[in-house]
Amino acid sequence: MSSACSGAGGFVAPAPPGVLGRLHADGNAGRRRGVRTVARPDHPSRTGDTMKIGIIGAGNIGGNLTRRLTSLGHEVSIANSRGPQTLSALAEETGATPVTVAEAASGAEVVVVTIPLKNVPDLPSGLFDKAAEGFVVIDTGNYYPKQRDGRIAAIEDEGLTESRWTAEHLGHPVIKAFNGTYADDILSKPLPAGDPDRMALPVAGDDEAAKKKVRALIDELGFDTVDAGGLDDSWRQQPETPVYGLRAGVEAVTKALAEASPERKDSFKG
Repeated sequence: MSSACSGAGGFVAPAPPGVLGRLHADGNAGRRRGVRTVARPDHPSRTGDTMKIGIIGAGNIGGNLTRRLTSLGHEVSIANSRGPQTLSALAEETGATPVTVAEAASGAEVVVVTIPLKNVPDLPSGLFDKAAEGFVVIDTGNYYPKQRDGRIAAIEDEGLTESRWTAEHLGHPVIKAFNGTYADDILSKPLPAGDPDRMALPVAGDDEAAKKKVRALIDELGFDTVDAGGLDDSWRQQPETPVYGLRAGVEAVTKALAEASPERKDSFKG
């Protein structure tokens, strides 16, 4: 699953029952080499304008978003902490452009940050200086204090949601999405709008225009969305909440968000 996960080098963090061992990791694990992914005939086809999209983090979520977005005709730049020379196989497979992290947002209308939470403060300053006007940042991250990230006082003591903390370090608003999504589902679960089996993903953020843009992109990828509120409400989709890892439609996702508790479980305390 998405950043329920992201640890450099293939680390897979704990998840709700039935999810363990199937989450995305920000490393090489799960990368499908030598096969270009294209939309199946029953998958949605691209309906919007082509966008330039920068993805920071080439693990399972970043890699599979690269596969789907390029297959839909978007121009994708992909970066990781190990350098563009390590992304040649993914680039050959998808047609994406490998770049350095500092270059990933250049000209981008959408920037996806899908790296371990602990590494967010290490992103280069001026990361978004050359991004397109009105660009949007998608945050897929989750906080794993015991397994990967160490204790972050601002989250545990001051009550910041994980994505609020990320936004403060990035110096730019973010939209929280894909954090509870199985990476493989990005390739295998897209369905056309209106299909009764179409999955829904929760999306949280303060900027309504940015949220609308992200929800439209997710729709293009083949999934419905549920507005999960602002970033201060995004605890409803953090790890060990009912919606985390849920494969279901709009009604069930809406119900799961409503049933969430703001109390952080001991397993997700540092």
